[in-house]
Amino acid sequence: RPPISTLFPYTTLFRSLEFHQVDAFSDRPFAGNPAAVYRLEHWLDSALMQQIAAEHNLAETAFVVKEGAAWRIRWFTPTAEVPLCGHATLASAHVLFECYGEPGERIDFIYTGGTLAVSREGDRLVLDFPCQRPTPIAVPEGLAEILGQTPVAVLDAPQLLVLLESESAVRACCPDLRALARLPRNAVIVTAPGQAVDFVSRNFAPAVGIDEDPVTGSAHCILTPYWTQRL
Repeated sequence: RPPISTLFPYTTLFRSLEFHQVDAFSDRPFAGNPAAVYRLEHWLDSALMQQIAAEHNLAETAFVVKEGAAWRIRWFTPTAEVPLCGHATLASAHVLFECYGEPGERIDFIYTGGTLAVSREGDRLVLDFPCQRPTPIAVPEGLAEILGQTPVAVLDAPQLLVLLESESAVRACCPDLRALARLPRNAVIVTAPGQAVDFVSRNFAPAVGIDEDPVTGSAHCILTPYWTQRL
């Protein structure tokens, strides 16, 4: 057990801030994608929220504040605030419904891009996400060497979408994370047709402190319209 002198600063800082950690996209603990959720009465300083997120060291930490009938939401990785996050939004809805007794069957989250709606459907939470259709671009120079795999195609969106030849190529992808972080997009999605499912994907975002995200909801804003057109 650490000495009290080590614990004291954290006890002082977090004494009045209750938080919940939720494993999203899973039906069991220690699986899926974990997120920390803070329900605040008012906004903290952005630098402080970033420090809190770094302390948790999860893919995302979400902060929510009530604004009228809706909730404004912000998401932080261990190193940066990000414009959109799926699993931490679902985690926030779960916390508001189950831990704080939020009434009704739907929660609207306000973010910089508009509004995200999360609805209760039986035991599930359903998130209505924006559609971000990617556009084909030339393969960036050196990308094959960075990924250790040869791209079949590359498409541009808020994240870079890289099509690989097969599911096995996606599984075998072992990118140079330092080089990946220097690309002009915060995250790179690699994807391919699946063997037992429609498609598979992995998401790398070292530029914002996430070497690889376990499950990435926001990536499916791009993946779903792309594979819908193909399938």
